[in-house]
Amino acid sequence: MEWLKTLLKAAGVEDSKVDGLIGDVNKELPKHFVPKSQYNDLSDTKKKLEKDISDRDAQLETLSKDANATEGLKAEITRLQGENTKAKTDYENSLKDMTLTNAINAALSGKVHNEAVVQGLIKKDKLVIGDDGKVVGLDEQLTALKTSDAYLFKPEGNGGAGGGGNGGFRVGGGGGQAGTGSATNDQLASIFGVAETK
Repeated sequence: MEWLKTLLKAAGVEDSKVDGLIGDVNKELPKHFVPKSQYNDLSDTKKKLEKDISDRDAQLETLSKDANATEGLKAEITRLQGENTKAKTDYENSLKDMTLTNAINAALSGKVHNEAVVQGLIKKDKLVIGDDGKVVGLDEQLTALKTSDAYLFKPEGNGGAGGGGNGGFRVGGGGGQAGTGSATNDQLASIFGVAETK
C-alpha cells in the first residue's frame, strides 16, 4: 500500500500517523472490496458462461422450430434443453459458492491464524446472499467462533503500538518498584566490571 502512504504524506499527514491509518485501511478494505484481478476473472467467466448458455438456447430453439424435424431430433433437442437447464442451475450454484467463498475470505483476511481451518468451520449452507449482494449470517457465525474458538483469531488491536516501547525488558527498569532502578544498575555494573559514569 505504498501508493496510499505516498498520498497520505502528500496530504500532510504526519509520518507517525501514516502507519496507523494504513493498518486501519488494511483491516477495513477487505470487508468492502475484492481484488481487481479476482473481480475481472469472475466478470469475464460470468459473461462467457452467459453467452454460451444464450447461444445454446438459441440453437435449440431454431432446431425445434424446424418443420422437418423428426421425432428423434425433437427428442434430442428436449434432452439438450434439459442439460442446458441443469448446466444453468450448476452455474448459478457455482457462482453462489464462489461469492460465499470470496465473502468468507474477505471477512477472515488478516484476522485469523489459519484461514483454511476457520473456513472449514463456517457452515455455508446457513449463509444467504441478500438482494444487495451482502452475505447474511456470516457475522453471526464469526462472532460465535470468536467466542467458542478464540485461539483461531489474531488479537484485535495493534499490539501495544504507540506505547513508547515500555512493554519490553529494560535493564535496571526496576519492575515498578520505587527507588530500585539506580541500585539495580549499580549491581549490574559491578557484576560485569563496568564503571558507571554519572
